Amino acid sequence: MGKFSVGRLVVMIGFLLVGSATGAAESSSTGMTIEYVQPRMVKIFGAGGLKGLSHHGTGFLVSKEGHIATAWSHVLDPQEVSVVLNDGRRFTAKVLGAEPNKELAVLKLNAPEGSSFPFFDLVTAISSANEGARVLAFSNMFQVAAGDESVSVLHGVIASKTQFKLRRGTFEIPYEGPVYVVDAITNNSGAAGGLLTSRDGRLLGMIGREVRNAETNTWVNYSIPLTELRQPIDEIITGKFSASAKKPADEPDTARRYDPTDFGIVMVPDVLFRTPAYVDAIVAGSAAAKVGLKSDDLVLFVNGELMQSVRTMKEALGKLEAGDVLKLVVRRGDELVTVDLSVPKKAIKPNK
Repeated sequence: MGKFSVGRLVVMIGFLLVGSATGAAESSSTGMTIEYVQPRMVKIFGAGGLKGLSHHGTGFLVSKEGHIATAWSHVLDPQEVSVVLNDGRRFTAKVLGAEPNKELAVLKLNAPEGSSFPFFDLVTAISSANEGARVLAFSNMFQVAAGDESVSVLHGVIASKTQFKLRRGTFEIPYEGPVYVVDAITNNSGAAGGLLTSRDGRLLGMIGREVRNAETNTWVNYSIPLTELRQPIDEIITGKFSASAKKPADEPDTARRYDPTDFGIVMVPDVLFRTPAYVDAIVAGSAAAKVGLKSDDLVLFVNGELMQSVRTMKEALGKLEAGDVLKLVVRRGDELVTVDLSVPKKAIKPNK
């Protein structure tokens, strides 16, 4: 369809509907917002395609160097994902860091040195809104855009700003902070990581995944306020987020060393340099069994640190001290499950 692609057609229809409903002045403001926001939105393609899982999502640029904020999901499972900009340019990107408790991930484009991208300034552009505020949502729902097509634009209102528990399937997801519950804007497949703005372009929130309310069992359309995400985004970009302490130079060789088996976790054989951190088995009656860990769980985070392999997981556990809390985030099917384990006392044994 060339310049009149499906993606741009959706945007044009949304613009016409807004214009007819709100008059010329607001229509003009909305049009300028769409024109400003679209070049800063990206389409993300990664894992998925099995069991009805989408392989695509949405993100938005938050630095001129090519940092992208998006929702943490199975789409980001590969070592690198594909990112398509609004103008059709394609890059690979890697996960720079993530905060699963806030459903957040930050990617970095693998772009030539000196590249510069249009981006949202999260220091000055973030705002908040109350019930009844009219809003726009930008996302690649249903993979309407795959090339130089713009992402879709929906318009609706904020029904409420509240705190409630969310879940997917039978598992509660980690985030329990404030959310915007939105009307006429849907968390459809591929919409996660999209952007919620006011009609005049103020940044409000990041669109979440498809979830249900844990108390009412109803599907909820929601967005996580960017006021909750600005700090972790900045810390991940600057390298200040969840930095693990380095081993002191005078630490003796007889330091305590923990490994997965101390918690009853048997990992798959570490046969490759980046063998994924899959659980092979759980020892009956162990601490891991008591908190519900299962074989085939994929360990994603250890105390907030992203695990790229079995090796990095073992290194992370090796830094633990007796009395610490071990927080694991694992992927089970298409769900994220968070568990806490107490680090037991352990006899000192020499390093090998």
